[in-house]
Amino acid sequence: MRRLRFWLFVCMCSVVLPASAGLFTDDEAHAQIQRLEARVDQLEKTNIRIEEANKQQNSSMLDLLSQIELLNQELRKLRGQAEELEHNLQDAKNRQKDFYVDLDTRVRHFEAAEATAQAVAVQKATDVRVSEDTAAVENSAYDVIYAYYKAANYEKVIAAAKDFQKQFPDSKRLPGVYYLMGDAYFAQNDFKKSIASYQVVVSKYETSTNVPDAWLSIAACQQQLKDNAAAKKTLKLLMTKFPDSKAAKKAKKRLSALK
Repeated sequence: MRRLRFWLFVCMCSVVLPASAGLFTDDEAHAQIQRLEARVDQLEKTNIRIEEANKQQNSSMLDLLSQIELLNQELRKLRGQAEELEHNLQDAKNRQKDFYVDLDTRVRHFEAAEATAQAVAVQKATDVRVSEDTAAVENSAYDVIYAYYKAANYEKVIAAAKDFQKQFPDSKRLPGVYYLMGDAYFAQNDFKKSIASYQVVVSKYETSTNVPDAWLSIAACQQQLKDNAAAKKTLKLLMTKFPDSKAAKKAKKRLSALK
């Protein structure tokens, strides 16, 4: 700065002094020099202010850059936290989705099991009602056959027995139905059909309580058909298979009479 001031002063003197030699007095020259020096001082102060302003501006710029860097660091930190939070949130959503899918699967499984159990219960109840209703109908149908039998209406017995066999092919009352039908044929002197009915009882329903009497009735039909040899054979068979039955005792008496 002093060097600038010196060279400005030298230049001005070199210009002014030669001219002032013929135009100005010493006082005027000194006054002009002072003005020049004042101007130089003013320029120096202005230059100092500019430099200080530049320094302040540079310092402000540095501060601003530092603040910007701090803000960038904070922004990167916040972005990292946001990304981590977003990742955690997505994981939580996935876990929640998996939980609800698993829960829904379990609920559907229990609902299906409950629905199946309800369906089974309803079916069982229906089967019980149907079974009870069927049993009631069977009993009523059998009672009708037996009523005709007691009334000696053998045609009705045979017709009702045939209807019963078609309507209830698996009924537990079939041995009794076939036995009553055999008695009805016997009463009508149709001994062959009577034997056929009794044969169903002894061959298809061997555990029925009607079997001993059915064998005894078969022997009676054979006697009516004048086949005493067959009748004797049947009576002996009855006595061998059911020795303690009432039918066996009757068979023993009939067998003695046939001799």
